[in-house]
Amino acid sequence: MHSHGVVQLLFIGTSEHSIDPKARLAIPAKYRNQWDPNKDGTAWVVIPWPGGILRLYTESDFEKLAAAEHNTLTPSRGVADFEAGFFGFAERCEMDSAGRITLPKKHLEFTKLKGDVVVVGARNRLEVRDKASWLAEEPGRFALLGTLADQVTAQRTAAAAGQ
Repeated sequence: MHSHGVVQLLFIGTSEHSIDPKARLAIPAKYRNQWDPNKDGTAWVVIPWPGGILRLYTESDFEKLAAAEHNTLTPSRGVADFEAGFFGFAERCEMDSAGRITLPKKHLEFTKLKGDVVVVGARNRLEVRDKASWLAEEPGRFALLGTLADQVTAQRTAAAAGQ
């Protein structure tokens, strides 16, 4: 995938995995095999997200995306609160020699993730979700795909028109 001439990893598909008793998650080989430590960094940035989700970004992509945001010394209260929460919850997690990361205890408490999970390729990130919930929601998620695509297209069109 190209973004301003920079090649980013494109994460697609799903993979069933588990979080072990030591809070470790093996990054699926199909994603690890795309990884170039010189370009992508040596770690993942993990962020807990409402709805029982962990979002994982490559260290390099996280830094690029964070730098692309508008920066100011005087953010509005809402922006300041969001940034403190978002970046405050972000944690850098190194992969071990077996391709595993140890997930922060606080992140697992917030998301209630444990045991069987699904690792979902979500374009520029991976999402870790509860396996049973993901499988139960899959038919509905598929049925809504066209509607969601129309909504995203409408939002992008409105943003491009400066509305």
